[in-house]
Amino acid sequence: MQTRNRFFDDLAKVANSAAGTVAGMKEEVEQLVRNRVESFIDGMNLVTREEFEVARAMAAKARDEQEKLEKRIVELEAKLGTQKTKSSRKKAAPKKSSTTGKAKKS
Repeated sequence: MQTRNRFFDDLAKVANSAAGTVAGMKEEVEQLVRNRVESFIDGMNLVTREEFEVARAMAAKARDEQEKLEKRIVELEAKLGTQKTKSSRKKAAPKKSSTTGKAKKS
């Protein structure tokens, strides 16, 4: 019976060593894959998350400013449009009289 215990003990030691070796190989393979993926991504020249967030915030701010400016332009054009119609009516009357006056003189 003692030989069987030794056999099983030796078999357990071998299995334990194999499991440790496989675990070590797994870690090495994971590290190699991680390094390859990192070098591949570095080669692609991608932006970092922080850079993306900064650019996104800048774009949102620019969009807000553009909308404000568009509203302001519409308001100014509306004011200018009402002033043009008033001033064009006043200017149109003297032009007609001045042209009719010239025609009468000739």
